[in-house]
Amino acid sequence: MIAPQSAGSPRQRLLEVADALFYGEGVHVVGIDRILKEAGAAKASLYHHFGGKDGLVRAYLEEHFELRREQIEQVLAGYTNPKEQLLALFAAVETALQDPAFRGCRFINASTEARPGESVEVVTGEYRKFLRTLFSDLAKRAGASNPEQLGRQLALVYDGAAVAARLDTDRSGAGDAARSAAIALVDAATRHAARPGPNDRSSSSHPLHQR
Repeated sequence: MIAPQSAGSPRQRLLEVADALFYGEGVHVVGIDRILKEAGAAKASLYHHFGGKDGLVRAYLEEHFELRREQIEQVLAGYTNPKEQLLALFAAVETALQDPAFRGCRFINASTEARPGESVEVVTGEYRKFLRTLFSDLAKRAGASNPEQLGRQLALVYDGAAVAARLDTDRSGAGDAARSAAIALVDAATRHAARPGPNDRSSSSHPLHQR
């Protein structure tokens, strides 16, 4: 049995238990009755806060979407050069994949089980758009010749690392391969990028560089 880590509100207990069970066993494998029992919550609480299981799944993914955004912001805040920021994201992925608790990307895992019309599609779509926009924006500021293309390539490598680490026994190999691929892609795309002149203030004026 999975005990909630806090004695918080029914909503928080439901999310904590759902997080552990959904991530560990699968969104559709785990039934509502089990979640209610292990969270010590009434069915009325589930419907009041989430409207049903689909709403709980959506809240579970949205919570991790926000956490992922915060983690990415923390990584980016450590660098001022957009090329370094891009590569730092893949270094962070390499570290994350080596966590013994890693069981794949929550968005990818949930999407493989999703049925048409479920909230998983909506949240995963928002996450995917965020990821591609992030990489494309950094690629543009790094001077990539085709930032949209590089952004999609990096997003593909980013996702692929999580899938490979979930399926392979050698998780460190997946992370290392993803980081190496990202370095090669970024170097190739920015090889002819012009160096900023002394009056070019575009990089320093970006919000990420004002932290």
